[in-house]
Amino acid sequence: MDKGNQSVVSEFVPLELNSSWNMQVLLLMIFMMVYLTIVLGNIVIMILIITDLHLHSPMYFLLASLSFVDIYLSSITTPKMITDFLRESKTIYFGGCMCQILFVHFIGGVEMVLLVVMAYDHYVAICKPLHYSTIMSLQKCIGLVVASWTIGFVHAMHQMPVIVQVPFCGPREIDSFFCDIPLVIKLACIDSYTLAILMNSDSGVLAMTFFILLLISYIYILLTVHQSSKTGASKALSTCTAHITVVVLFFGPCIFIYVWPFNITWVEKFLSVFYSVITPLLNPSIYSLRNKEIKTAMKRFRISYIDFKRNF
Repeated sequence: MDKGNQSVVSEFVPLELNSSWNMQVLLLMIFMMVYLTIVLGNIVIMILIITDLHLHSPMYFLLASLSFVDIYLSSITTPKMITDFLRESKTIYFGGCMCQILFVHFIGGVEMVLLVVMAYDHYVAICKPLHYSTIMSLQKCIGLVVASWTIGFVHAMHQMPVIVQVPFCGPREIDSFFCDIPLVIKLACIDSYTLAILMNSDSGVLAMTFFILLLISYIYILLTVHQSSKTGASKALSTCTAHITVVVLFFGPCIFIYVWPFNITWVEKFLSVFYSVITPLLNPSIYSLRNKEIKTAMKRFRISYIDFKRNF
């Protein structure tokens, strides 16, 4: 990038979620508890899956991968937001802002692909149970997880060369608690309308494509099971409902941010908080705590821990 294109702005100012000091203290406590729950809950899931031999299967390998991604996703923006509640001067350097954009889209892309991979795993387990062990081998699972990280990385790096070279020389206030492409482009010193459409459509097309694939896969699963067994359909419906809930709550904010933006400040802030803070909480609360094998593994882990303490 030549000097003529370099940004004059060295830092941005994320705006507060609420200007009241008492409300900021309350939000600090709420988001700190949510973040600790996200981290501890997902760590517990990963420990259970790694240590319990009964959970050494493709489905739980993918679930552990999703837990790791959720911790990463929440850690990109939430700690900075929590510390900003305690500071009068809420700023983020230009480089830090660009890093937030990079990792939000990188990890967000990884999670989108992982959800599709998990839907594929459910499809094979329910619709082709006799061939499950052959189709979903450990090597294939590892390959699919690596592919999800690769796609997320390519998606993020595809956007960064463009956003980094956009000139910023005027307003610095970002109307959110973290940096994202639609918000940062609004501050550019050029007519950014066309650029904003192109950049948003890149993320929007990715989100819509994976969202449609997920809905089609779960509809196909339900139709297949319904034709074969009413009992199986009931169990499949219970499982798929939880997964579809996660999918809708994860992809919904993404679609409204990048495809059909509301252009209403408080709605955009709510969606940003939901996407980056609330969504990572869904994995331990919906995917895992409703799972009987996870509950059984927790009981075995607790018994083993109690026996360990007795012996020592």
